Amino acid sequence: MSLKTTITYETDYYGWVQKQVELLELGQLDRLDVTNLIEEIKSLGASERRALISDLTRLYQHLLKWIYQPSQRSPSWVATINISRRKIQTLLKENPSLKPWLPEAIQAAYADARDEAYGDTGLVLETFPIEPPFTWEDAMEQPIRLEP
Repeated sequence: MSLKTTITYETDYYGWVQKQVELLELGQLDRLDVTNLIEEIKSLGASERRALISDLTRLYQHLLKWIYQPSQRSPSWVATINISRRKIQTLLKENPSLKPWLPEAIQAAYADARDEAYGDTGLVLETFPIEPPFTWEDAMEQPIRLEP
């Protein structure tokens, strides 16, 4: 890509990213779009936080359904719980700075999971406790298996 091409953040995001990478690789730091780069870097951190909340929500939603609707348990629930656990473990391993933020993420995720479980099950909302009925360790490690 030629550096002479006029590409802006507003008109061609992908082209703008490629241009910023090229400028960084060439060491032409004075030509970088610093304002938009700062915003993009901030949003990268925010996307990791959103991913953590999303995976926690999915995990807690299925754990609630597992606990409060045992007659509906299925292999897909087992798979969803296991996949969510692995995604959370990977996210926290790759982003250890998220760990101190985990209690806040759990609180946000559980509130959403409670509403999702309510919507999925048809049970009354009050069926699901306001606080998680399991510890963080249980949520991440308690074996989940279908009875034969």
